[in-house]
Amino acid sequence: MAMPPDAPDWREMSREELDRGLNNSLAVANSGDIVAGWEQRSLGLRKRYPAHLDLRYGPRERNRIDFLKIADRAPTLLFIHGGYWQTRAKEFFTLVAEGPMAHGINVALTGYTLAPDATLDEIVAEVHAAIDYLTRELPALGGDGKGIVVTGWSAGGHLTAVALSHPSVRAGLGISGIYELEPIRHSYLNEKLGLDEAASRRNSPVRQPTGPLKPLSLVVGSAELPLLRAQTADFACYRASHGLPVTYEEIPGADHFTVVDEMIAPQGRVTAIIRELFARTK
Repeated sequence: MAMPPDAPDWREMSREELDRGLNNSLAVANSGDIVAGWEQRSLGLRKRYPAHLDLRYGPRERNRIDFLKIADRAPTLLFIHGGYWQTRAKEFFTLVAEGPMAHGINVALTGYTLAPDATLDEIVAEVHAAIDYLTRELPALGGDGKGIVVTGWSAGGHLTAVALSHPSVRAGLGISGIYELEPIRHSYLNEKLGLDEAASRRNSPVRQPTGPLKPLSLVVGSAELPLLRAQTADFACYRASHGLPVTYEEIPGADHFTVVDEMIAPQGRVTAIIRELFARTK
């Protein structure tokens, strides 16, 4: 869990350097093609499992959940999408269900209102409302009703960390997440987020006096931007220093986008960690 040796101190970076240091799409030249491929594959999977799509958990347009059932009374994983809280949608990410479903795990994916139409506080509240709805409806949908494991990628990793406090969440897995929002507040990303210092601190998991005493696994690609790798390593150190259950792992050679392959694949490392979390929290 040591800090990546190439991780700069964001406070010593110029605005241009910080913006570039957080821009995953710019760092991965073919990221647009990768995301387009995700969307196409996800469309096919949604067609295969149409029974429980766009279930409404709240009043706003994106307050919807997809539930892909592989078996009755199976455990349920909830996935929260990324996009720096301001882009993308759950429909891009249905393909991440392939890995867990191959092992008998039902998968739900939640949407949420994007910034600037919602503040980060509101987005966090929507995720908790989605979990309220999902866990209440699980018996009718075909889940085992024993609570859920939550996972998310990028901004979804942050939302996974803050969702861990929900009483129905058994464990979490953050994939290439953001856990300290102060660098975000000082970058181009804050133009839509509109964070002030108080909101940044309030919503930064690493800034809290403690955290939920539940298992949390953290993964990041070894080829990701140094600031992103530092985010995950620093949060893992925070959890360990507070005596909170945590594991930390770098996926060799993976960048911010190819790390998702490890969840799509039934034998992928992220899929294996998900299975381990379910086994630990039976």
